[in-house]
Amino acid sequence: MISVFIPSQLTSYTGGATRAAAEGATVAEALDDLDRRFPGLKFRVVDEQDRVRRHMRIFVGQEETRDVARPLRAGDELLIFGALSGG
Repeated sequence: MISVFIPSQLTSYTGGATRAAAEGATVAEALDDLDRRFPGLKFRVVDEQDRVRRHMRIFVGQEETRDVARPLRAGDELLIFGALSGG
């Protein structure tokens, strides 16, 4: 089981939950699992080519990854953040 942190800008998909559990051997599989329960969530994080969107950041533990094929292990923590921007 993977523990996933959901950023506030995506909690409208999770019914307000900021944490969720997911199954998967890779980041992509964990996102697919979340998307089955929270339709539309994955599309906000990755594009049609399975690339992490420019304004999103994904961390496995404390290590940032842009590779959705990155392997996960049971007990890993997946953190999704929306990048801040401004002017």
